Amino acid sequence: MGNRLSKIATRTGDGGTTGLGDGSRTDKDSVRITAIGEVDELNSHLGLLLCEEMPADLRDELVTIQHDLFDLGGELCIPGYQMIKEAHVERLDDLLAKYNATLPPLTEFILPAGSRAASQAHVCRTVCRRAERAIVTLGKAETIHEHPRQYVNRLSDLLFVLSRVLNRYAGGSDVLWQHERKRG
Repeated sequence: MGNRLSKIATRTGDGGTTGLGDGSRTDKDSVRITAIGEVDELNSHLGLLLCEEMPADLRDELVTIQHDLFDLGGELCIPGYQMIKEAHVERLDDLLAKYNATLPPLTEFILPAGSRAASQAHVCRTVCRRAERAIVTLGKAETIHEHPRQYVNRLSDLLFVLSRVLNRYAGGSDVLWQHERKRG
C-alpha cells in the first residue's frame, strides 16, 4: 500500500470519469462520487476544526472520527463493501450522551455562532447534513449499507452538541436566537 499514491496526476479522469476502489469507472458527477466528495469535504472541515483550541479528549475523539470518515469514503468507493458498522454508530451515541450530560437544556434555538471553534463545528455540522443527504440519494439509486447514513446522522447531532461544548470551553455560552428582536 505504500506506493499506491505514487502518481497523483494520471490523466485518466480527463474524460469526466473516475475510478472506484473495485477498479470500475463512473462519471465524476455520479451520485456515488457526490457522496464521496461530501464526506471528503466534511473530513477537511474537521481538520480545520482541529486547528482550534479544545480539550485533549475531544481532540482525540475528533481525530478518530476523521479516520472513520476516511473509512466511510472507502466504503462508498467500493460498491458492496462495508467498513462502517453498528459499533461506529454506537460510539457516536456514547459521545452524544457524554457531552450532552455536561450541557444545560436548550430553551431557545441557537445561532451558529460564538467562538471560532464552535462556529467551525457548526460549519462541520452543516456539511455533515449535506453529506447525509448525498448518502440518502445514493441509497435510493444503488444498494448501500445502512450504517453510513446512520453514522453521518449521529455525527451531525454530535457536532451540534460539540459546538455548544466548544463555546463553553472558550468561556462563552450559546448564542440564542432572539425571536422578539426588532426588525428594521
